[in-house]
Amino acid sequence: MLLLIAGTCLVAFVLLLYMLSPLISPKPLALPGAHVVVTGGSSGIGKCIAIECYKQGAFITLVARNEERLLQAKKEIEKHSINDKQVVLCISVDVSQDYSQVENVIKQAQEKLGPVDMLINCAGMSVSGKFEDVEVSTFEKLMSINYLGSVYPSRAVITTMKERRVGRIVFLSSQAGQVGLFGYTAYSPSKFAIKGLAEALQMEVKPYNVYVTVAYPPDTDTPGFAEENKTKPLETRLISETTSICTPEQVAKQIVKDAIQGNFNSSIGSDGYMLSSLTCGMSPVTSITEGLQQVVTMGLFRMISLFYLGSFDNIIRRCMIERTKYGTADKTA
Repeated sequence: MLLLIAGTCLVAFVLLLYMLSPLISPKPLALPGAHVVVTGGSSGIGKCIAIECYKQGAFITLVARNEERLLQAKKEIEKHSINDKQVVLCISVDVSQDYSQVENVIKQAQEKLGPVDMLINCAGMSVSGKFEDVEVSTFEKLMSINYLGSVYPSRAVITTMKERRVGRIVFLSSQAGQVGLFGYTAYSPSKFAIKGLAEALQMEVKPYNVYVTVAYPPDTDTPGFAEENKTKPLETRLISETTSICTPEQVAKQIVKDAIQGNFNSSIGSDGYMLSSLTCGMSPVTSITEGLQQVVTMGLFRMISLFYLGSFDNIIRRCMIERTKYGTADKTA
């Protein structure tokens, strides 16, 4: 009898939370007519995000280093317009080098297309290799591009967003920014740093109705991923092959959807959902139900993760045994 009463109370409590959840969730951002800035928008996930936003009626500012690729991306994006008023603005700049340049670029974009409603930080790169084989300058370069390349544009838009009491800022991390993996001693820290930045920034800007989203895409079929594979250690490649590769279109749709809703976490697929639950820690939640799901699933997911970690250790051990057996040096994929 007591168990029945307890069960009934629990069900009633969960139903109440479901009913109250929408009351604390942010109001979705309307993309038609909104100004969306996408850094790293000339290719890969960034370009696909720009296309997805353009399809929903947004005005786009593309920011990247390569002017030729920017213009090519502009042509591709413009094919998806839904009205003749939409504009795609291209600005060439390195967002990781000089804050004053980035600030000027954002001012130019706002003068032409209005205040920034959503900023998508997609500029980034990946280099893989064993810790002792990676040049020290590579550690510095990745931290500059992947971390400061997100700090500078965000710093340039945040004041206006707070003044207007509206805005979305999206940071592109990685599943390698949730779990450190063999070969990513330079890359993973630069993506882990993004989460710390996002959590602290969200706490500052939430009272101003500005919401931060951190996306954790898995391996994605992009030009950057193809370039990374050229020097990827065998162990890293074999670990990567334990999960499937996503298309940039898949990833872009999910990120845009989560950003519009103001969700803090944006993950792709079952592996992504598990990793986000496992690593949520003190991260903010968008709804009560999201927090409940994390509480309920964390123990089970931790158990599953131990099997994953065991399989990764076995891959690394097998590679080491093979090299010892045949007397070969470390090889990349």
